Amino acid sequence: MTVAGDDILLLRETIRIAGEARKAGNHPFGALLASADGAVLLTSGNTYLEDRGTGHAELNVARAAARSYEPEFLAACTLYTSVEPCSMCAGGVYWAGIGRLVYGMSEARLGELTGSNPENLTMSLPCRHVLAAGQRTVAVEGPFPELEDEIAEAHKDFW
Repeated sequence: MTVAGDDILLLRETIRIAGEARKAGNHPFGALLASADGAVLLTSGNTYLEDRGTGHAELNVARAAARSYEPEFLAACTLYTSVEPCSMCAGGVYWAGIGRLVYGMSEARLGELTGSNPENLTMSLPCRHVLAAGQRTVAVEGPFPELEDEIAEAHKDFW
């Protein structure tokens, strides 16, 4: 599995992807899939303009991963995301068969940034709770407080 230093580097890449999504007019979220050796396999920003509420970066990556790789391979992969996955995206990670999830900022902190914006009505349902309900273990790491300011910057004046 990936070590903490690599986790930080790959989370910073999701922050960069989130910035690109924002520049394209989408919500500022980014995700990527990395192999067991840390190679980036897939990336996606949020695709709100195209998919509305279901175009979350994590779900985009999970769907592409399930189409592209065998379950045995995905079990050793990590999905990285700038912000904790919502229940929909956590379910997508689970159903795709991805073995590890690493996120930068908690959904609770995101809720503080987005407030009651109708385009991002966060749910008070941590991804660990969603994943714990499954029959297969998904390792979860996050949040990373040392990255919170960088992640929050992508959301500044957006919501």
